[in-house]
Amino acid sequence: MNYYSTNKTAPLASFQEAVVKGLAPDKGLYMPETIQQLSPDFFGMIADLGLTDIAKTVAEAFFGGDIPKEQLDAIVTDTLNFDIPLKKIEEGIYVLELFHGPTFAFKDVGARFMARMLSYFVKEQQQEDVKVLVATSGDTGSAVANGFLGVEGIQVFVLYPAGKVSHIQEAQFTTLGQNIVALEIEGTFDDCQALVKASFMDEELNRQLNLTSANSINVARFLPQSFYYFHAYAQLMQQLSAEKVVFSVPSGNLGNLTAGLFAKHMGLPVHRFIAANNRNDVFWEYLHTGKYSPRPSVQTIANAMDVGAPSNFVRILDLYNHDHQAVSRDISSKRYNDEEIRTAIQNVWLTSDYLLDPHGACAYLALKEGLQPGETGIFLATAHPAKFRETVEACIGSTISLPDRLAAFMQREKESYPLPNDFNLLKKALIDLS
Repeated sequence: MNYYSTNKTAPLASFQEAVVKGLAPDKGLYMPETIQQLSPDFFGMIADLGLTDIAKTVAEAFFGGDIPKEQLDAIVTDTLNFDIPLKKIEEGIYVLELFHGPTFAFKDVGARFMARMLSYFVKEQQQEDVKVLVATSGDTGSAVANGFLGVEGIQVFVLYPAGKVSHIQEAQFTTLGQNIVALEIEGTFDDCQALVKASFMDEELNRQLNLTSANSINVARFLPQSFYYFHAYAQLMQQLSAEKVVFSVPSGNLGNLTAGLFAKHMGLPVHRFIAANNRNDVFWEYLHTGKYSPRPSVQTIANAMDVGAPSNFVRILDLYNHDHQAVSRDISSKRYNDEEIRTAIQNVWLTSDYLLDPHGACAYLALKEGLQPGETGIFLATAHPAKFRETVEACIGSTISLPDRLAAFMQREKESYPLPNDFNLLKKALIDLS
């Protein structure tokens, strides 16, 4: 399948080119030329299928013409070697736990898939110098770093905003060594993201380094996130026959939501989506006013959603032909401040004996407030609450234990390279550290 740029001026790219390049030459994001509809037979038996079998079918629809089926199935199987359970929280409301992977965050799915796909292409092209740049507001950095750790021929540079990620998140990508390099930027996530995009646009830098991105701007990072929407629906159908299924998605850079929209366009019977925002509410504002006004992000306790200029917004616009009314028919939005998020963590713990992280709490609130009669809701819990231990413990008034794998990261020595928000200094660092 060919991929086109959302800016419509770059040449069409193969899947391999789209993965290796990350960003299109005209600064647009790659989109598949067609979105294949899955068969009614598939949805008729989906309740009887496990996660891996579902993901193989969806992956075949996305990538089947670009990579041998045997290899694609192996990548899917290797990516999804952990559970993604659906649990009932209260009447009509379910939670999809996406935090059972290696770094306890939903981004493990896309990061692991991309690492294995990019490794396959690097070997096919006999390249040995691919450099992966990724900006993170928290969980992306840890998922990508651990997904690519030790992968031969690939070096990863993680750019993150100093003092704006949790200590556990930071430890997950600053203590690994080997082929993982952490760059601590004085600024916000939006600054880090802008530096990554500027790197791809610098011809001299790209001549010296073979650059690609592992943010959700890369098609191999965000498309696999559609797998678990199908799996959530299958699990729900095992428990009850729900006609109007609503997904509530914690929304920052909008990659996760976009993957869900792709699932709907492939035929997954989702009634609608709710985009849960924190104080960084540019998408909420767009849905309510029709105007998109990106602005500097503000720091919140749901830091992975602290994005003031979400990259995947252009993909959503493209998917709906820039029709605000069409977007609004499929997506509504709610926004919450830190105090409301804290209260939700406390209340759900007291009433349902379930522990939320700040991002999942935001999605829960949006679903609780936005669910209509006759609808069944699923909200996405995107990270283990222990990754935000101090915040969560203050909400519930008691201590929580760290999973052993998370605790192990905290025992290691941090190694990062502090940099100001300056592209020229970043460029020099990338060349010197490569």
